[in-house]
Amino acid sequence: MDIAAAVLIPLGFILLLGLAAEAIGRNTRLPRITMLILLGIFVGPSGIGLIGETTASWYPLVADMALAMIGFLLGGKLTRQMLASQGRQVFWVSGMMVIITLIIVAAGLWLVGVPPALALLLGAIATATDPAATNEVIREYKARGPFSRLLQGVVALDDAWGLIAFSLVLVLAQLFEGGNYHSGLLLHGFWELAGAVLVGCLLGVPMAFLTGRIHANEPTLVEALGMVFLCAGLSIWLEVSYLLAAVTMGAVVVNLAPHHNRPFHAIEDIEWPFVILFFVLSGASLSVEALTYVGWVGAAYLLLRVVARLIGARLVTIPSWCDAPRNQWVGAAMLPQAGVAMAMAFVSAQLMPQYQSVLLTVVVVSTVVFELIGPVATRMVLFRLGEAGGEGVESDR
Repeated sequence: MDIAAAVLIPLGFILLLGLAAEAIGRNTRLPRITMLILLGIFVGPSGIGLIGETTASWYPLVADMALAMIGFLLGGKLTRQMLASQGRQVFWVSGMMVIITLIIVAAGLWLVGVPPALALLLGAIATATDPAATNEVIREYKARGPFSRLLQGVVALDDAWGLIAFSLVLVLAQLFEGGNYHSGLLLHGFWELAGAVLVGCLLGVPMAFLTGRIHANEPTLVEALGMVFLCAGLSIWLEVSYLLAAVTMGAVVVNLAPHHNRPFHAIEDIEWPFVILFFVLSGASLSVEALTYVGWVGAAYLLLRVVARLIGARLVTIPSWCDAPRNQWVGAAMLPQAGVAMAMAFVSAQLMPQYQSVLLTVVVVSTVVFELIGPVATRMVLFRLGEAGGEGVESDR
């Protein structure tokens, strides 16, 4: 088959699947993200094979582009006004949820007989979330209100805290195993975070002042996509977190660009096709066969992560200023897990090959499960709090 046909046919097919997911989603209670993943599994190599392994291999590139745009949009939520009103809650909830999840999952796995090093690694991986799924559910149901704003802020920062925890846990895990610990691990972890913030700031400052000058008050699509893709590419080249870099760049632009009416309007208009590709290929790239090999370690991990999220949400609302009636639901809304968790698993497997098969199998299976049930849980929380469909507008005031 001609190379153009080999690319364009599956590309058009995948985008049309997005329309099917929207149609099904309108007539069911399933978020369209869950439908996209299910459709991806069905038409992928693990299903009927309409999307082959070659097409599924596009996933890493598509994921980088989609997550960079989503990170940029999430950074745009971190305005001065939002940080002034909810900043303390966002930093507190995101940081404490990571710590509590790590402790509960690692301790629980260790108590049921998992080696300490492996328990620590899985505990750190459990802290990662999927900001793409969470943000898309909020947008799909037009959720507005204090909880929705808090949730977007938390998932924007959650993976940054998770990467810090993961870097420290890698060192501890190697010490438990008597491995070749070296300080370079900590330095690399520090660089992955600090370097990402640096890249985001270095690109965000000129973007804030230069974009939107050709067409007054609003950056063009070319400007916006160019800067987002440049941010992602430089971050990958420099081996820093491109998601955190994109969040930082978005936060810098939204706070330093008073001449923009809607600085993120261009990205919002083009984001959905990339999101469709991201989640359909995510489903197509998942190995359903791995579900049969999950074993008791995987089952314990799944259960403990859900328990950790629910308990953590209760604990973080103990301070009187943390809006307990609403924020106690944040754990249930933070179940989606995907790309960052997989990246952590691959790094862990490379450094500790003795646990490679268990790590990769458990994380692949948990990705399937949490990407399917997570958006549903997020949807239920948004409706439970009355913020879906813009119903929470009044509570903003």
